[in-house]
Amino acid sequence: MKKPVLSTFKILIKKSFNSDIDEIWINWAMEMMEVGFENETLFILAGISKPYNQFELQELTTKVLTELNLDFSNQKTVIKNYVYYLISNSIYKTESYLATLRELKNICIDLNMEDNYMNFYLLYFAKDDLIEQENQHYWNDANRQNIDQIVTENFKNWKTEYETISKTENKLLKS
Repeated sequence: MKKPVLSTFKILIKKSFNSDIDEIWINWAMEMMEVGFENETLFILAGISKPYNQFELQELTTKVLTELNLDFSNQKTVIKNYVYYLISNSIYKTESYLATLRELKNICIDLNMEDNYMNFYLLYFAKDDLIEQENQHYWNDANRQNIDQIVTENFKNWKTEYETISKTENKLLKS
């Protein structure tokens, strides 16, 4: 059994939003090959170098994802999976919290301030303010001493909820 490549979540969100193809795609293709995924289009993608022809690469990446049975058509699911990826990669790395929260804040903005991601938006500004000053006005009772613990708790809660929902959905699909 091939080991999953976690950066696939980032690739799927980029494709779902029709983002430009860049070196992240090339690195992902090489990582996929390293864990045993093999097909001709993946090899072609891994060998691409700058300058990137976006028209050709959009077509190629669609073909790669289709051949690997990676679905990017449900943007809501792709976003949830990507948020899970971000949180999973930084949940116990407080030094990465601001960067992760920035990415999550941007997702919230891109989704017109969707409630599911609003806490991350507020936590980003609370943490960012506390870097420069003693007080912030985004999160009740958050201060320099407890902001990382608050972020950790929110990350853990979101991750647990995601995993619970995923298990339930998978059970429904199997029945």
